Order: sequence, then C-alpha cells, then structure tokens
Amino acid sequence: MSPLKGQKIKDNPKDIMLRTRIDKGTYNKLEETAEILNIKKSEVVRRGIESEYRKAKK
Repeated sequence: MSPLKGQKIKDNPKDIMLRTRIDKGTYNKLEETAEILNIKKSEVVRRGIESEYRKAKK
C-alpha cells in the first residue's frame, strides 16, 4: 500500500519502542533539556545514546 498523498517516506523509521523507568529528578532534567533545545524528549534520549555510544567506541 502506498503512503497517503503528501506523506513523506522516512529514511529511518522509528518502529522500535523502548520503555524505561526513571526517577522524577531524571524526568525533570529530560523535560527541561527538551524544552531548552526545543526538541522532543525522545530526541534528547536518542542524542544521549549516540553520545554514550561514541564515548564507548573510543
């Protein structure tokens, strides 16, 4: 089935859902960071994972 008219086909679909438990302080930091950077909380998490991955590979 083709996508709806005007819908962009994504190069990297986000089709895996990750669920985690965090404390209120960590959640507040996540919310504040997303607000300051004007991005979604999920993007903050993705960037954090990428940052830690790069450190681990050094």
